[in-house]
Amino acid sequence: MSETIDVTRNDDIRDEPAADPIVSPGRRTFLKGVAGAGAAISLIRAVDARAEGELGYWAKDLPAAKQVQMYTDICRIRWHERTMADKMLTDSKYRGYDHFYAGQEAVAVGVCAALRNKGNFDEVDYVYSSHRSTGHALAKGVDMKKMAAENDFRATGLNGGYGGEMHLSDKSCGFIGADGMIGPAPPMATGSAFAIKARGSKQVVVVFAGDGTYATPHFHSALNNSALLKLPFIYVLENNLYHQYAHYSLSCPMKDIAEAAGPYHIPGVVVNGQDVMQVYNVARTAVERARAGGGPTLIEAKTYRYYNHWGAPGAKPGELGAFGYDPLAISSFRPERELREWMARDPVDISRNVLVAWGTLTRAQADAIEAAAKQEAIDAFAWADAQPYCKPEDGLKNVFTQGSVAARQFG
Repeated sequence: MSETIDVTRNDDIRDEPAADPIVSPGRRTFLKGVAGAGAAISLIRAVDARAEGELGYWAKDLPAAKQVQMYTDICRIRWHERTMADKMLTDSKYRGYDHFYAGQEAVAVGVCAALRNKGNFDEVDYVYSSHRSTGHALAKGVDMKKMAAENDFRATGLNGGYGGEMHLSDKSCGFIGADGMIGPAPPMATGSAFAIKARGSKQVVVVFAGDGTYATPHFHSALNNSALLKLPFIYVLENNLYHQYAHYSLSCPMKDIAEAAGPYHIPGVVVNGQDVMQVYNVARTAVERARAGGGPTLIEAKTYRYYNHWGAPGAKPGELGAFGYDPLAISSFRPERELREWMARDPVDISRNVLVAWGTLTRAQADAIEAAAKQEAIDAFAWADAQPYCKPEDGLKNVFTQGSVAARQFG
């Protein structure tokens, strides 16, 4: 039986390699101490420490450029989501059908930073998504402009305007895509993991799914089969407390859904989903395990979404989060003070403060990165607005591998 590992605690051991030029004297002394003690500590003990969630075990190996890129990606996702929300609130011509990822950015970025995102299709790691796919897509390397166009069903969008947010896909970076219903992505992802194991390509497959998927057969099927076959598969369950408008406790008997890993004899890890470095640590451990043939891992990231389940009801243009009435909420829903409490533990703020504390960035540099991310999002949606819409007859294409379906009239 596996033991659920909780790495949500906050420690102060956050370090880069000593070779990195950005290392303070205090941190250099700490690293020397670690090096001296390392001779007396076995590899097994080091692995145990990592498994127990020793914050910084992997993060200390991140070069400054990687740290900055992770912060940049968090900012890019945040401002893509905010810009998209403002479009829904102010532009009556915008046709996007969107489930916003704001508040959960550290999960996607922390996980994807541990993956291979560039290379041939038989080299990159694969990511499957369900709802809130835009954050996963950007973290994996999808082009923001093409995605903005796709979400508005433009002909030059990422998938020719056929998919929209619910079916985004980009083979070039290994983002296999989202699905329109909660559930199907996990077993499809395990299918890819089986193919990878069969051909021996040493890739890894990640599926991002919400807390609502626990109560589906797909969740248990994916864990069962990946455990039986020791597949290179990682299930990242983003527990933002609510599936649509119902609290997850209404469908799950455990406080930590990661406990569900126990019967399948695989690691079940709980992590603070607001801290990108903590997410990276557990993701890197899971990726190394999967790539080495050790089998799957279930990661439960405790996080929160700043907007409601779908769209922007209750939100105001130019403001982050949805605090007003949502007419779609048909059951008990979250109190405002809960949302504000989670916003006080914001992934953007945490990432910025960590890098400033480490000396990787000054606060002015961090602010400039966020300002550039905001402008990139504005430019992306402006570009998308100028793109042509899909033509009705284009819906008859791509049904078969060649040619189009003949148009028919019904009734």
